[in-house]
Amino acid sequence: MTSLEWPLRRPYACAALELRGQRLRWGERTFVAGIINVTPDSFSGDGVGGDVAAAVKLALSFESGGASLLDIGGESSRPGAAPVTAEQEAARVLPALAAIRKVTTLPISIDTYHAAVAEQALCAGADLVNDITGLRHDSAMAAVVARHRAGLIAMHNQRGRPFHDVIGDIRIGFAESLRIAREAGIERARIILDPGFGFGWKPEHNLEMLRRLPELWDFELPLLIGASRKSTLGLVLDAPLEERLGGSLASASVAIAAGADIVRVHDVGETVRAARVADAIVRANWQSPEPSP
Repeated sequence: MTSLEWPLRRPYACAALELRGQRLRWGERTFVAGIINVTPDSFSGDGVGGDVAAAVKLALSFESGGASLLDIGGESSRPGAAPVTAEQEAARVLPALAAIRKVTTLPISIDTYHAAVAEQALCAGADLVNDITGLRHDSAMAAVVARHRAGLIAMHNQRGRPFHDVIGDIRIGFAESLRIAREAGIERARIILDPGFGFGWKPEHNLEMLRRLPELWDFELPLLIGASRKSTLGLVLDAPLEERLGGSLASASVAIAAGADIVRVHDVGETVRAARVADAIVRANWQSPEPSP
């Protein structure tokens, strides 16, 4: 019997990303981004609202748990959530961001689709912009990202768009985001793509997205998946929010096997450990320790 190559072993052509003195080398391991919601209405029930001390405590727990990045957001993106103005969002995120920036050297992304919020956050110490509209909402966003030479997480958002095919629709969204980025002068090596698990898809489409993730490899850019605690997992498990950890870990592991480079999660410590095992299998990056003398 011959040894078989892992069938989903992704070839990497994307350049490493330098952020705050750290080098994210894609393909060597999976990076875990910890979610910090400074909102009163987060779908996941973990929003800290205006409690800056709680946001700092959460950030430090994520760092000690092995997170590679922190993602701070001030507007709930759950279906039906009330929109907030850029001024309201900035008032929520900037105090927490400033306080967290003082206590950690981890790269920080600001989860916003408002250029004005991104501008202030990048000046306050954020390193990336996580735009759930893929630069397609605020025409000024791409210029802000380019001017700061920030990292960009460009997500495809299917909400309000006609459905044809899961991967085909994502490919169209990615192509448009990359066009906007290119015309604004955003360096391609600073872009991460997110297919938008849970954003405008039926539950079966979300599951199909993970199964077909390798079809997005040809963009030759790192991929981020954010399935943590989402309603599709709750439907599969028939479980409330507080009982979705197993589903979150399963979806993260499958995403890693399918080529994801970053998983964005609420449960950092558990996901870091799951990713370590998934990486050992998929990326073959683990070696047995030498026996003690």
